[in-house]
Amino acid sequence: MLRHATASLLALATALPALPAMADELNLFSARHYDTDLQLYDLFTEATGIRVNLIEGSGDELQARIEAEGANSPADILLTVDAGRLHRAEVAGLFQPVDSDILTARIPAELRHPDNLWFGLSSRARVIFHNADAGPPEGLSRMEDLADPRFEGEICMRSSSNIYSVSLLAELIEVLGADAAEDWARGIGRNLARAPQGGDTDQIRAVAAGECAVGISNTYYWGRLKASSNPADVAVADATAFLFPNQDDRGTHTNISGAGVLVNAPNRDNAIAFLEFLVSDTAQQILADGNNEYPVVAGVQIEGPMAAFTDFRSSGVNASVFGLNAAEAVMIWDRAGVP
Repeated sequence: MLRHATASLLALATALPALPAMADELNLFSARHYDTDLQLYDLFTEATGIRVNLIEGSGDELQARIEAEGANSPADILLTVDAGRLHRAEVAGLFQPVDSDILTARIPAELRHPDNLWFGLSSRARVIFHNADAGPPEGLSRMEDLADPRFEGEICMRSSSNIYSVSLLAELIEVLGADAAEDWARGIGRNLARAPQGGDTDQIRAVAAGECAVGISNTYYWGRLKASSNPADVAVADATAFLFPNQDDRGTHTNISGAGVLVNAPNRDNAIAFLEFLVSDTAQQILADGNNEYPVVAGVQIEGPMAAFTDFRSSGVNASVFGLNAAEAVMIWDRAGVP
């Protein structure tokens, strides 16, 4: 089964377009697909004269291509979403450490790899949604509370195999211990309003429609609905609200979009310059607002729907934990019987 999956990914990867050869260039392999990111690349080129050659695909496609090309890969940077995906590339030996005073100073330690193999560039919180008019259910303030029997039949979530679900449980393993995290996962399974299905936006829609009392989602999906030109999307956003879990103890689970310089990067210096550019105030604002995320650099102001929701406490758990505990998290979800 694994061989078949790998073959499929390699087939997809080799179908990606070829890159041109230039002297002052940067070859960026990106799993982020936002028009505002293109604005960033143009600004970087204007500032440095370095052209950004963009190759887009899913994180799996891009990693498969980089691995297949090996030492001949033209890729300088892999940019993807979720620390769990960055960990997969790290385990495959794709990243090299970067010693940059700028990156170290501007990115909090918990949002970058302990050995500087990758760096968080924007962040998102995983929160609990509820009906805006009804308010949060009584007694709900922590992610752990969702396993309480009083919420039986009231929770909507996406598949446990999704990287966001895996990373959330990976953090709980770290802060609660494996046994308590498994008890939590079993409680979630008992309390589901329906079988896990759809993406994060579908959980928010389900709360708005009354299919469940609470749903688990990343903040930026609500931001997209609120900023949509479709009145129906805005109505869903207005019908829902969210709370940041665990504000009275460790803080909310926070994940990242991030990037690393690849071990065979032909334009290493350009790649480092690009990462340093992405943590400038201007780039941080564009990165965050482009996907309704949060900047990783303190003090940067955002302008989109999430600007009103920046005052919350993050857990401070190093994002590398999400990958390190991922395999155990998958096994726990499976044992708990949560699809």
